[in-house]
Parts: sequence; structure tokens; C-alpha cells
Amino acid sequence: MIRAVKGTRDLLPPATALWNWVEAAARELFRTYNYQEIRTPILEETQLFARSVGEETDIVMKEMYTFTDRDGSSLTLRPECTASVIRAYIEHRMDQWPGLKKLYYIGPMFRRERPQKGRYRQFSQIGAECIGSESAQVDVEVIEMVVELLSRVGLDRFELLLNSVGCPACRPAYLARLRDRLSEVAGGLCADCRRRAVTNPLRVLDCKVPEDQPIIDALPSILDHLCAACQAHFDTVRRGLAARGIEYRLVPRLVRGLDYYTRTTFEIVHGALGAQNSVLGGGRYDGLAQDLGSKISAPGIGFSIGEDRLVMILEELRPERARHVLDLFVAAMGQAAELEAARIARELRRRGYAVEVASEGRLKRLMDLANRLGARHALILGEEEIASGQYSLKDMASGEQQRLTRQELLQRFAGS
Repeated sequence: MIRAVKGTRDLLPPATALWNWVEAAARELFRTYNYQEIRTPILEETQLFARSVGEETDIVMKEMYTFTDRDGSSLTLRPECTASVIRAYIEHRMDQWPGLKKLYYIGPMFRRERPQKGRYRQFSQIGAECIGSESAQVDVEVIEMVVELLSRVGLDRFELLLNSVGCPACRPAYLARLRDRLSEVAGGLCADCRRRAVTNPLRVLDCKVPEDQPIIDALPSILDHLCAACQAHFDTVRRGLAARGIEYRLVPRLVRGLDYYTRTTFEIVHGALGAQNSVLGGGRYDGLAQDLGSKISAPGIGFSIGEDRLVMILEELRPERARHVLDLFVAAMGQAAELEAARIARELRRRGYAVEVASEGRLKRLMDLANRLGARHALILGEEEIASGQYSLKDMASGEQQRLTRQELLQRFAGS
């Protein structure tokens, strides 16, 4: 028996109704903030992620699905989408477009991680990028939009974590001090962190190994090493969040898992996910276009939501959203009833109602099926109803039954 590949899964109804609802809510929110959708290929050249995400990151070193194409080129299934968006921005000279470029995406990403609760090797992200400004006010609006989205889908009791990781002007001095300190304590860290202490010390702060945390907590704070420009930028972000009433917690070790971040970084966590509690993360990446070899200036900030994790939480908090709504089940018995049922169903579907027509089996079996499908109403059509022109409509929740003409039936749904 062939099964789904390890770390992947089938999303089945009725759970897909919740996925569709979340994505619809995201699309509507993005519209109100003037974001438009971008769709990039799932496949990209491997160098795109090696140069943007960072060759010493776990994503590039351990997690990417990379293969050699028939022409000898190296291709990778995208592990994240920000690099792809910036690649498209450069390739299509979107810097020539007017105003800020506000883009969002919804789609699958791929990382070969150890499957666990809320984490899969094929996973879905909802993300957005605002490109074309270094303003701290843009950072505040992006974070505000994230908070608003989670609130709209019914997520509460989440926590916003905030940090600044500085810029190329001030980070080198911090990295030098961090490297010196790590040379003294690296022996007590995990094997990955001992390697990172030499190759990319900032990644040590992102370690999730519980035994390493006391040592990492005692490392120098990047917030003590920000240059004047980065400090002013971060102060503006904090004031903007306070003015909007958005609460946050400062976390100096919050560096995220990608090398392209500069200045503002943020993450939202939720206790329902246990140890792996991150729902979304994001930050600023003013130099990413240059890292990809472009002379185009593309300062920006963005975020990505782990949709699998978000939906998993909502399935617990909002289970009613995971139910498909069937407005009307039509039980048709006899050829004349089948023809009339098809006409009624077509009319109501054109009005936006979900309608199911069934004609095989006795009435008791059909009504049992209507109940199991969760239909709000059931319409009974048989020879008697067709002959009299009086149709039986049953409210499946209350059990109340009405006799209606065809016109009264259509009017009844027009007003429901």
C-alpha cells in the first residue's frame, strides 16, 4: 500500500473548510492594507537560498530539498518565500513601480525537518513583504497587520516578542564580542552550537536545546551594541507599538533562523503549541537584494505565518469553523421530483447556497444522510409534493416542518 511521504499529509474535508476560512480572512485583511498577491515558483536555483538564508544556517546545511536537474543545474524546493519575492522584485524591476510594493503569498514550503506537532516537511505559509522603505513606521504597520490578522481569525492569548539585530555598521563589533565570549563557554554547548560559535556565532542565540539555554542567556546582549541609527529606529518602532496599544516583550536573543535580517525582528508565540510554540516570525532585511548580487535598493520588512500551526490551534479554539455548511439537502423521489430538484438546486446555487441533491434510497435513509451531512434544511420532493405544488421543508435543528410552494421556498432562502 502506497502512503503519503513521511512528513507530509493529506488535508481532508471538513478540516479544509477551516483552511479556506483562514486564507479568506488573510486575503481580506491584506486587501484593506493595500497588499496584492504574488505567486513565485516552488522551484528556485539553489544559490538563491544559499546566498540569502545563509550557507551556515540549519535550513541550508540540513533541511533543504536540493537536487541536480538534467542540465546539471542545482535546484531547490523553496524552504521559505522571502528570497523568492526579492528575486522576483529584482528580476521584474519592481523598484520602478510607484509607491511601496506591498505583496503577500500563500503556499507550500519544504524543509526536511523531524516531523513533530505542527511541523511537517511540506508545510504552508501565509506571508507578506513590504518593500521600498527603511522607515520604522512601516515596521509598526506590518506588526500591527500581523496582530490584527490573528485577532480576526479568533486567536487570543498569543505573545509578541521583539528585538533589533542591528545593521552592518554595528553588528560586527557585537559579533566580535560574542565570538570572544563563546570561545570561553562553547565547550558546554551542543555540537551544533560549538560549530556555530566559529562559523556564525549569531546562530547560537537561536539554539533550542534546553541544556544550552542557561549559557546562552548569559551571553552579551545585542541591544547593548546598537549604533545610534539602529537605536533610533528601534525606539521609533517601540513608540509606534505603544501608541497602538500593542503589547510586546523584549527578547534580546531573538535573531530568527535566517541571516538576512537587519534591525527589527519579531515573533509571535502561543502556549497551545508546547515547546515549539512559534506561530509566525518576521523582520527587516534591508540588504537582501545586495546579498543576491543586485545593485537595486530593496529595503523591506515581512513575516510568514506557519499556517499548519495556526490551523491546529484554531481547531481547538474554533472547532465550529472546521465544519462545512450545507444549506439544503434535497431528497428527491421519482423522475419528476429529480427534475424539479435539479432546477431548484441550480437556482439556489446561483444565489450562493450550498445544496446537495440525492435520489437513491427510501425517505428514511435520505433524511438520515441529510442529518449526517449536517444539512441545515432538508427539502422533501415526491410524487405527492409535485402533484400538489406544496413542498416539505424541514429545519434539521428544530425538527420543524413547513409546506411551501416553489415560489415561497425560493423567497424563504432569499431572506435567510
